[in-house]
Amino acid sequence: MCSSEGPPPGAGPKRLKSRPRMANTMVKTMLADKTPRHVPPGFNPVTLYLTVDDPDRLVAFAKAAFGAEELKDQRATGPDGKTMHTAFRVETCIIETGRASGQWKALAAGVHLYVRDADETYARAIKTGGVSLHDVRDMEYGERSGAVRDPCGNHWYVATYTRAPAE
Repeated sequence: MCSSEGPPPGAGPKRLKSRPRMANTMVKTMLADKTPRHVPPGFNPVTLYLTVDDPDRLVAFAKAAFGAEELKDQRATGPDGKTMHTAFRVETCIIETGRASGQWKALAAGVHLYVRDADETYARAIKTGGVSLHDVRDMEYGERSGAVRDPCGNHWYVATYTRAPAE
């Protein structure tokens, strides 16, 4: 309904409530999404990259031990059909992995992974083929953690935050 009449006397100009609300929502969304536009969706500007002899073996371990999900759209294979690159998600973190070659040697890395239950995750990692580096125990810096070496040589420190450390 259009009307040539203005607002009733003393009512002031008619305000559109949806526009400010929409603008506020857009601004909040833009402020909440701090991912730079040059970073792929879901990735962080700093992303862990593990160079291993067998990326498929690492992904299988991460799936079984940590509930990882492979990102199939990140998979690339070489002419021999072997996986050259892939990525997987653990919790909210994406980890990339690539096959070692003459130019890129396999490197063991240390990964600190916060989980809901360090004891359960540690046990699952051992059952999946990980080798214990140290049993799960309470640490003086406010977490319960254990360490496992995966079949590719990487060290995974699985931890559950328990409290702020005493000062």
